[in-house]
Amino acid sequence: MKKIYTILTALFTATCVYADSTNNRLDYASTKDIRDINPHLYAGEMAAQNMVFEPLVINTNQGIRPFLAKSWRISEDGKSYLFHLRKDVKFTDGEPFNAFVAKMNIEAVLANFNRHAWLELVRQIDSVRAPDEFTLELTLKNPYYPTLTELALTRPFRFLSPKCFNQGKTSQGVICYAGTGPWILKKHKKNALADFSRNDNYWGELPKLNGVTWHVIPERQTMLLALLKGDIQLIFGADGDMLDMDSFKQISESGQFISAMSEANASRAIVLNSARTITSDQKVRQALQYAVDKAAIAKGVFNDTESIAETLMAKNVPYADVDVQTYPFNLLKAAQLLEEAGWNLSVGKNIREKAGKPLSLLLSYNINNAAEKEIAQLLQADFRKIGADLQILGEEKQAYLDRQKNGDFDLQYSLSWGRPYDPASFVSSFRIPAHADYQGQKGLPNKTEIDEMIGELLITPDEQTRIKLYQKLFKTLAEQAVYVPLTYSKTKAIYSAQLEGVGFNPSQYEIPFEKMSFKK
Repeated sequence: MKKIYTILTALFTATCVYADSTNNRLDYASTKDIRDINPHLYAGEMAAQNMVFEPLVINTNQGIRPFLAKSWRISEDGKSYLFHLRKDVKFTDGEPFNAFVAKMNIEAVLANFNRHAWLELVRQIDSVRAPDEFTLELTLKNPYYPTLTELALTRPFRFLSPKCFNQGKTSQGVICYAGTGPWILKKHKKNALADFSRNDNYWGELPKLNGVTWHVIPERQTMLLALLKGDIQLIFGADGDMLDMDSFKQISESGQFISAMSEANASRAIVLNSARTITSDQKVRQALQYAVDKAAIAKGVFNDTESIAETLMAKNVPYADVDVQTYPFNLLKAAQLLEEAGWNLSVGKNIREKAGKPLSLLLSYNINNAAEKEIAQLLQADFRKIGADLQILGEEKQAYLDRQKNGDFDLQYSLSWGRPYDPASFVSSFRIPAHADYQGQKGLPNKTEIDEMIGELLITPDEQTRIKLYQKLFKTLAEQAVYVPLTYSKTKAIYSAQLEGVGFNPSQYEIPFEKMSFKK
């Protein structure tokens, strides 16, 4: 990597043309295309959806704040939310935003219930009413404490112009992307670029930039070269969209660019599939926990920019400050547990066997994610030390997701969704078969109890009961050793010195382009 960086630096020195900011447009690079940014579905890039579509309320570091709803009232029983909407908002196609349109959007989400059932709020909404043009009422089946938080998520409760609906629906695609946000998608060339222009009729504070060009550069060294040459001015991401940490560190130290890093906002872990033959044994799962050298991962993959995770959720996550069983790096303990589980090393062999079968496991990862590949290789070396053969399989993202959905893996990489999804929305998804978490837990004898526990903690109005249920949940998952916590991730940015106002939203999936500007 250092050799590659040296060559690129030499090229940069010879051909450097500082990013042209005279058009007041930001050039940003991502490894991924924006795809279909329908706000009611999940195919599009969330950062792009967030640019165009807006929520009733917004998650901030200071808590929930008004947005398209200027105020709201919650009934004493916690089941009714009455929102008073702004009267000065229009979609970018000129259509007015009002309670009737808001109702239409929410009902479109609810009509696609099965796709959105991972989000408990979708299950809890009983009815939507628009008593008048600027009043919207949600009635819930139960008092659901994360209601406002989930209304503010990047998707699916964002608002699309009624002109964009496809035969009154959004579940089968939409015919345009008109939102109320500060940006308008003007052009999209698949797997090449997307051009966003400032919405000059925006109801809120206008962005300082005229626009953002989203360049798709799948190969990270090509992205690095584009940054060094000045073809792009910003790289931003939590994981897959970011440079490897060696390049990030060297560029940061070069003084040619500015780097920034958020606070820890999500949890990296490995999910152990309790429904597979070998990893169905709790002692095997515990052994694998003890075998992982997390300090080596933090240093070797992330240059010690991320702290070691001993628990699935960081202690500063709401309801997660719980004393649970942990598994510090201990190869002797790992070997002992494997022996107790009947996996023995024969003379002259490096891989343990049981009943004539080798201790061989499959870990799949997204081949386009450099960090996942490096973590897999380190795990492979760790497990070899205790006599376990780890087969690592890099696949294109869709194949990886298909394998996750059908549970065809022994181990799989997991990144929690971070704030504001953690913990409520994240643990809610544990009950959905399409998620690796469900697959990891489904072989546990108490899986039904775990799902019932999650359902109860999400709708109990009593705070003390909720705290106790979260404690029980996190303790159960730790004892069952379903997750191998690795590190707590951070969102990272590296950008031209001409650019200012670069920061981080609470959600790792959003990029606050509207706050950025070029220095004058």
